[in-house]
Amino acid sequence: MSNTCPLLSNANCTVETCPLSCAQVEYLPTLAGNAVYAAIFCLLLVAQIGLGIRYKTWGFMVGMVCGLILEVVGYAGRIMLHDNPFDFNNFIIYLVPLTIAPAFLAGALYLCLSRIIIVHGPQISRFSPRTYAITFMTSDFISLVLQGAGGGIAATADDHSGSETGRAIMVAGVVFQVVSLLTFMLLWLEFVIRLRKTGEEVKDARFIDLRRTKKFVWFQYALGVAVVLVFIRSVYRVAELQQGFDGPIANDEVSFMILEGPMIILAVLAMTILSPGIAFGGKWNSATWSIKQSRDAAFTANGSSMEDIQKHPA
Repeated sequence: MSNTCPLLSNANCTVETCPLSCAQVEYLPTLAGNAVYAAIFCLLLVAQIGLGIRYKTWGFMVGMVCGLILEVVGYAGRIMLHDNPFDFNNFIIYLVPLTIAPAFLAGALYLCLSRIIIVHGPQISRFSPRTYAITFMTSDFISLVLQGAGGGIAATADDHSGSETGRAIMVAGVVFQVVSLLTFMLLWLEFVIRLRKTGEEVKDARFIDLRRTKKFVWFQYALGVAVVLVFIRSVYRVAELQQGFDGPIANDEVSFMILEGPMIILAVLAMTILSPGIAFGGKWNSATWSIKQSRDAAFTANGSSMEDIQKHPA
């Protein structure tokens, strides 16, 4: 909303009686475009629930479903904003869900790398699958908390100063997300380089058939594309929020309709067509780490196993 508008309640404003420069965004959000995006996200939500149940990819499904629900809510808020662009509640219903939704989606994507490493062979990676999973899930949680807290402060602020404080915290959360995604991409690239230098005999023999399937190979490309798309969207959000709610990017619908919705739609679509459940051929839950598995691997390396020790105690 423009700073030139009087700081009065605009509850009685309509498009006919008040200028859009006094609205929450200085344009009338397209009804058709936002309705189409909302419908697409609804379809992707149903697909992800079905795939998650079918292949039991629970952790991945939770992240995707939470993110997609927020996307649907956010675009519903934009549809409401089309009906009344002066209503602050409509603005918050659009702003907060669409800002934090990709954090849940990124969390789902992070889960995939540790399993990819296990399929190829943990010994190839610089860090253990457990380290990757815990590190990036923790960073994603921090990003989510910052964005959520910032959104909450902005939503409940009584003045411009409070709103700006909330916006600044949201910026910090999205910046943290951008740094996390960039680090993730660099470490993944480093793993790919190490992988290309590794012979097949060094890789995990349990998953040799899986590694040779086209679905698994293409899944890795699809995951890479999805991460890049979420990264592009997050960089856009940083630029938008950094300028403030009155900034030119925040009030430009064309850039929003190109760099927000489509980036996330294409990312989720890639992870739907080549979902981990399909790509792993039912071995998603086999390609995981746990504290017990880590201990077993260590004992196996010494020529024994936990089961042997339990059967033949000292």
